[in-house]
Amino acid sequence: MGTPGGFAYRVDERGTVTITHHGRPAGTLRGGAAARFLAAAEKGGDPQLLMAKATGNYKHGNERQARDHARNRGR
Repeated sequence: MGTPGGFAYRVDERGTVTITHHGRPAGTLRGGAAARFLAAAEKGGDPQLLMAKATGNYKHGNERQARDHARNRGR
C-alpha cells in the first residue's frame, strides 16, 4: 500500500477542521475530534496519514485479497 497523499486541512475561527483531498471536501472534524487531530498534527505525526485515517480513507480491508489475486502474484 502506498503512502497517502493529496490531503490538506484548514481550521476556521470556531476550531472546525475541514479536510480536503485533491481540493474536494473529504471530511469535517468538530469538537474533541478536531482537538485530537490538531494535537496529533502538532506532535509531529505524518499529517497525510493522520488525515487519511480521520476521513476513513485508510485500509479498506481488502489488502490481503488483492495481494493474493492472480494478477498480483509474483510481485
